[in-house]
Amino acid sequence: MPEDAIQAKDYSRLIGMKGFSDALLKNHFQLYQGYVKNTAVLLEKLNQLVAGNNDRTPEYAELKRRLGWEFNGVLLHEYYFENLSETALPGQSSSFYQAIKKNFGSFEAWKQDFISTASMRGIGWVILYFEPRTGKMVNSWINEHDAGHLSGGYPLLVLDVFEHAYMLDYQLDRAKYIQSFFDNLNWQAVEGRFSKAAEGSAGNLPLRGPGGN
Repeated sequence: MPEDAIQAKDYSRLIGMKGFSDALLKNHFQLYQGYVKNTAVLLEKLNQLVAGNNDRTPEYAELKRRLGWEFNGVLLHEYYFENLSETALPGQSSSFYQAIKKNFGSFEAWKQDFISTASMRGIGWVILYFEPRTGKMVNSWINEHDAGHLSGGYPLLVLDVFEHAYMLDYQLDRAKYIQSFFDNLNWQAVEGRFSKAAEGSAGNLPLRGPGGN
């Protein structure tokens, strides 16, 4: 395996987290690892097609289209796992908290909007984005891994609302799952992402490494 090949991260520290059974988390980790494996395979196959001057073929085009789905499946799960583990609420004097108030009027109004977005019918992701050029924050619904993202937006908080994220423990009670998600939020990771986004620009923000990792 090349030194720079994409590899799965270890999130076993989340085992035992309140509100999430070990079975659910292990299943979720396995699904994430599948995205990592598929991304690595796709990147290798695409490199081989380019090296063999076969990059103007239907095979190349279909693999290239698939890459966005698999690669974002990796990144979004990493954001999700890394903004979990129980911590206190964000400090009201923090720059992140103040930015939330500026954009939504209050922390409570932001949370209500985030939960309402997460409660919509359908499966996908809910992401609190920060747009570094304007300082605007938006709670956004993403149907598919590779479609619907806000251009230039930096993910601060990511919630998985695909059924595999909660059905084993909560069946159809998504509201209880969302509450457990909030009960286990790692606000330090979220604040760290905000600090990076606020200090950077749309052109040089890191693709990987959410939460300082």
